Amino acid sequence: MAEKGEDVKLLGFWASPFTRRVEMALKLKGVPYDYLEQDIVNKSPLLLQLNPVYKKVPVLVHKGKHIPESHLILEYIDQTWKQNPILPQDPYEKAMALFWAKFVDEQVGPVGFKAVVKAEKGIEVAIEEARELFTFLEKEVTGKDFFGGKTLGFLDMVAGSMIPFCIARSWEGMGIDMIPEDKFPELNRWIKNLKEVEIVRECIPPKEKQIEHMKKVAERIKSA
Repeated sequence: MAEKGEDVKLLGFWASPFTRRVEMALKLKGVPYDYLEQDIVNKSPLLLQLNPVYKKVPVLVHKGKHIPESHLILEYIDQTWKQNPILPQDPYEKAMALFWAKFVDEQVGPVGFKAVVKAEKGIEVAIEEARELFTFLEKEVTGKDFFGGKTLGFLDMVAGSMIPFCIARSWEGMGIDMIPEDKFPELNRWIKNLKEVEIVRECIPPKEKQIEHMKKVAERIKSA
């Protein structure tokens, strides 16, 4: 367990999957922290000071040192607090976990977001584009409780926070069945396993709140 006086702070935004995955990691490690909610539109002087390059959340502050970008933060947390490892110890498995995490953030997340709130080419086209990407993750988790095996790990935190907020299935509130069980039985089984993990449930905002937020984002994009 983390020692008292670690002086850990997390700057985040409640609807940010990048923030949520960092909270999962801190909770899994048993690290006490202060959470500082940020306005991502009217950015605070503190956020601009700690992350002047990207001006985004999350930012982790530990003993005066600040680390931006969620993948880097997860690695830092894993290397700083050794209990309950997040990343695989095997070099190849670690490399593949990082590869698939990058795939989730750079491919699955943006395409899924388009399907939910943008869909310039039409909603059905956007959904099919997203499902083509989900097929890769379906294969990756087949036969396993979690992406890393028997326990929650790095890729589960990244994917579970991005798709989007798997447990709450907030896309259903937008009239979309993004990951139907008949097409993705393994991903749906994985989602059910995530639901059983208390620290994951603690980090997922209420479904109704997510739906309201996503509808506002969609309206803002359409009116821009």
